[in-house]
Amino acid sequence: MPSPIVMVSSYPPRLCGIATFCEEAREFIAKRHPERDVLVISHTDGAGDGVFPLIDMSRRDWWRVVAAKIRQLQPYVVHLEHEFGLYEYRDPRGAGDGNEGFLALLDAIDDFPIVVEPHTVYGRLTDFEADFIFKLAQRAHVVLFKCHYQKWRLDWNFHGRGWPTPRNIMVVPHGARPDRRWTVSEVPKLRKELGFDKFGYLSEHLVGLIGWIQSNKRWDILTSMWEDIAAEIKRRTGQDWDLLAAGTLRDENHKADYEKYKHEVELLEQKGLAHYYEFIPRGEIYYKMMALCDFIVLPSTDETQSGTLARIIALNKPFITTAPMEGLTAQTLESKGGLLFTTKAMLREHVITLACDEELRMKLGNNLKEYLENVVSWEVVAKQYDEAYDLARTALKTNKPVILPLEF
Repeated sequence: MPSPIVMVSSYPPRLCGIATFCEEAREFIAKRHPERDVLVISHTDGAGDGVFPLIDMSRRDWWRVVAAKIRQLQPYVVHLEHEFGLYEYRDPRGAGDGNEGFLALLDAIDDFPIVVEPHTVYGRLTDFEADFIFKLAQRAHVVLFKCHYQKWRLDWNFHGRGWPTPRNIMVVPHGARPDRRWTVSEVPKLRKELGFDKFGYLSEHLVGLIGWIQSNKRWDILTSMWEDIAAEIKRRTGQDWDLLAAGTLRDENHKADYEKYKHEVELLEQKGLAHYYEFIPRGEIYYKMMALCDFIVLPSTDETQSGTLARIIALNKPFITTAPMEGLTAQTLESKGGLLFTTKAMLREHVITLACDEELRMKLGNNLKEYLENVVSWEVVAKQYDEAYDLARTALKTNKPVILPLEF
């Protein structure tokens, strides 16, 4: 049996965006490599076939058992998903270790090909973040960034500190499923399946606020204006449009905002202008919920890249999102599939414009279809992962570092 590909990441049933990301990435890596097992070493709340729930963040030396398991598995490549919160050990005082254990893990497995995919790389790095990325790039054979802007901004960040810029950074976008699209004619069946046919007041046209309900997602920006927006759309087109807000709380620290956002939607619901649907944004239902909508609004105020946006792209749904906002802005510009707003007035204008202009919605949707198929489909991304794996394996074999061109 050929040696396995081993992923290190959080994993379902944990309610975590990285866990869901890893689950999808694993599916398409496995599809591309039927000859190999694709195994996952996860945190202790991960589960499933080929999943080893070994990462115990209550231990300072959590990484030792992970390194031992990797050594036992003798992998073809080790592919690690990184986000700071996933690997931060906190001592009895609550003091964090600055992800030292993650770096120790990379040192402990440096005789295997290592590919690290960090999910939090801001355009302007703190001293801690810059130092960590520098140390990470020294230990990994290949580092995968999600967006091109992250790579050229890193050069600016490091140059300003007088540091050499790592040259082993490859840009591989956040994958999106190519197999979760429904035609307009299939939407009535979906509405019935999800029970939406029972809500007589809910109009045919829906604007979506879909996904995890967190403080930074700021649903209230749109809900506070929705009654006025719906009236203006009705005046211009004669059509009724409603707001579909669907998702649930993921982090108890965001509970106050979750209850606030939900209450505002329920007030609109009493007026027959909106509907709130509670569900866990995972699996096929996540896609089905978005499929009901004519377009999606993603009013995030803090994001480097977004699993929600990946699902919007997967469905070829026109969207409106905040700018300037890291990966959200980058992918909106690159895909030509959405509109950007920086003020409430711009958001109002864009929502009304998209609702009133079916031709524009079709144009943006077609742009997203092309972007999905050619750039961010998991099938395209899995091929790029292969290129990263080959680079890492060659670097280990030849003892020569990977040197890739800078963006600018």
